[in-house]
Amino acid sequence: MSEDGTGIQGTPRWFDDDAGPVVRPYAMTRGRTSSPAQHRLDLIAVVIAEARAGDPEADRTLSPEHVDIVGLCRDSPQSVAELAAELDLPIGVIRVLIGDLVDDELVHVTRPVPPAELPDESILRDVINGLRAL
Repeated sequence: MSEDGTGIQGTPRWFDDDAGPVVRPYAMTRGRTSSPAQHRLDLIAVVIAEARAGDPEADRTLSPEHVDIVGLCRDSPQSVAELAAELDLPIGVIRVLIGDLVDDELVHVTRPVPPAELPDESILRDVINGLRAL
């Protein structure tokens, strides 16, 4: 590559030879920054592949990233954060891609119980003490 950023015969080069072509996150999401399902996708939400998902690789409407997400979730349920780390993609991109898969019914998302809805520790101790007294 020459100093001006052009390759052989003056053709602009926009990638690193070692890394391959660079795909911008907005290209993966087709310019979208959110999806209808995104409000449910916090970092610890768990993504599970649907049993009836079939073969995502055969679906030509899915991007390679969509296929990778379904494949990882098929092996074992994955959190949104784990998927982002495994695929080395920003959380925002992962959320949009997962939203697409939820809309296509290829995965579903479960959310952990919010701390406010969990029983108080003192109540659990009282229950355990009561059971021990029996």
